[in-house]
Amino acid sequence: MSSQELENSIRTKFFYLRFLLNERQRRCWAASESKAVGRGGISIVSRATGLTRRTIYHGLDDIEEGDIHEPESIRRTGAGRKKSTDEEPDLLNALEDLICPSTRGDPEAPLKWTNKSTRNLAEELTAHGYSVKYRTVNSLLHELGYSLQSTRKTREGVQHPDRDAQFQYINKRVKACQKLRQPVISVDTKKKELIGDFANKGQEWQPAGSPERVRVHDFKDKELGKAIPYGVYDVTQNNGWVSVGITHDTASFAIATIRRWWIRMGIKTYPKAKELLITSDSGGSNSSRNRLWKVSLQELADELGLKLSVCHFPPGTSKWNKIEHRMFCHISQNWRGRPLETLEVIVNLIGNTKTKKGLKIIADTDLKDYELGIKISDEQLATVHLARAKFHGDWNYTISPR
Repeated sequence: MSSQELENSIRTKFFYLRFLLNERQRRCWAASESKAVGRGGISIVSRATGLTRRTIYHGLDDIEEGDIHEPESIRRTGAGRKKSTDEEPDLLNALEDLICPSTRGDPEAPLKWTNKSTRNLAEELTAHGYSVKYRTVNSLLHELGYSLQSTRKTREGVQHPDRDAQFQYINKRVKACQKLRQPVISVDTKKKELIGDFANKGQEWQPAGSPERVRVHDFKDKELGKAIPYGVYDVTQNNGWVSVGITHDTASFAIATIRRWWIRMGIKTYPKAKELLITSDSGGSNSSRNRLWKVSLQELADELGLKLSVCHFPPGTSKWNKIEHRMFCHISQNWRGRPLETLEVIVNLIGNTKTKKGLKIIADTDLKDYELGIKISDEQLATVHLARAKFHGDWNYTISPR
């Protein structure tokens, strides 16, 4: 259970018990909860209940002393330090005015350009004439229903009007090919990676006090260069191929990777295949507008004797492509916290990526120098046997062998 879940659970229990317990019982209960949580328990219980750390420590002392009998006297109701909001009734409103989302668009909002930490909020409230400490601000924020939140990637930008219709079309085409036992693959380029002893996000188990030593600055090593993983994911078989290039991410590189997947993996699984369905995003080396991509697909269709059907995802929706969340994410998880020192290390880490659902990946290097800026003339494009679908022929088309 996460610390936030623990805090919410304790807050709920305290809500129902607070009026049934006297002062001493409350602090002893809070102390017992902190001991049950373990490391960091006092802070979690303090945030959840609003009791000070000092009060919880007092409860721990009571427990250690072992005197569980009711004391002769309990502080009378209403005794003790007054709540800040009792002494300054407008404090909650003043705090909410500082952090209310409606003030974010106001360029004159006091904390618009400042990190809204409890210390900064306390300083701002003090400047407005309130006497409040940052720990009190923390309790008041929870009372107002606020909690620490990170940003969440959910907005995809301007959506194409045919976005959903294209998703439905792709789904229909994939199911139709799978029903006929024809291969369906998802292709894309993974994020380029610097080769060398550079920092890599994530953590890995190491002997205590012995972290992996890496460079301070992420400047590309001129000799080692960068790695360009291009992947092919078999949607039906849950396996894939990754070619790790070292020069440029071009359409020729993408087609070469598909060719290698077919020779090493595809033809063995689909010996009677007549059509290959390729799903990809709309940009990069496999862009729907890339002329070299179409010409190279024609060459591949001629070589393999297969019809190559392509369905592109609408602009801005590449993360929906199967390869992203069924293969690439697991590769990133497998090499988290590991410096990618050589091409061999990268290939081995990719090739040894596995999941409980049976994902298997074969990886190899592609050391060919793929040229940039190759121009395709109208005459060359006209030689491509391209049949566009009735629905969005710019995204959906088939290239037949000549």
